[in-house]
Amino acid sequence: MNHSTIHQLLDQVTDPEIPVISVLDLGIVREVKVNGEEVEVVITPTYSGCPAMLEIERDINNALKAVGVKKVKITTVLSPAWTTEWMTEEGKRKLEEYGIAPPNPTHPNEIACPQCKSKNSVLLSQFGSTACKSLYKCKDCLEPFDYFKCH
Repeated sequence: MNHSTIHQLLDQVTDPEIPVISVLDLGIVREVKVNGEEVEVVITPTYSGCPAMLEIERDINNALKAVGVKKVKITTVLSPAWTTEWMTEEGKRKLEEYGIAPPNPTHPNEIACPQCKSKNSVLLSQFGSTACKSLYKCKDCLEPFDYFKCH
């Protein structure tokens, strides 16, 4: 199995907490190695202790085995630490369409509402639906929304 086919397959494996974004778009897949019958996927969690990582590992393993890969190895690497800069632009777009404000490292105080696009928002809590997100509220449309924190 070649790298291109594996990447196409990994693009179908989604984050269990954000089902519209693939592990590739999220930027947690660091490397794919093919050694004969074995495929190794090197991943980095969005943060140390992320509870979704076990499910992501299982989903990657199951997806590869489903297409006939005999031996799958998932290697977790913590250094360098994952950063939101590893996310693809497509992934950030998908987050916004799903209702989660994508990370904004260049203007961290300008968090745009994914519903109405207003930047007139206020932080309600450092933690949103998961630890990697903060909870904001739009002052214009009054909708609460998650913001994917910059790391």
